[in-house]
Amino acid sequence: MIKQTFFCLFVFAVVCGYAQTPKPASYTAEATNLIALERMWNEAQVSRDATAVASMIGDRFVNTEYDGEVSDRGKFLADFADPQFKPSLMNIQNVEVEMYASTAVVTGNYHTKGMYGSKPYEHFGRFTDTWVSQGGKWLCVASHSSLVKK
Repeated sequence: MIKQTFFCLFVFAVVCGYAQTPKPASYTAEATNLIALERMWNEAQVSRDATAVASMIGDRFVNTEYDGEVSDRGKFLADFADPQFKPSLMNIQNVEVEMYASTAVVTGNYHTKGMYGSKPYEHFGRFTDTWVSQGGKWLCVASHSSLVKK
């Protein structure tokens, strides 16, 4: 009985110690880089810089909007360049990064507002972006947003 209790306490201590082990510096640097890319993407949306956004997404990029619309890279960039689309704010918060070998999943909250044609919009939601490292460069290959409040 004492051996079993000691063993359970030992396992518990190891698990707790591992859970508090800091992430490796390379993980932290990559996560910081990905969050910076997410923020640059937002800035490019507000300034309507389609070239900057195009440089951040993969050739087989797929986007799923909050309303269920799915678009490939070409349609996404065309929608982005639509002159009726006039964002004035794109902000992200509570951003988290989960790293895998050459892939990362970035999640967070977003707040966006602006005009589409003559109609104002303001959305609050959640996003999930999947990034893949290709040739030393991170590219977003999939993006999904879910509306929390309109």
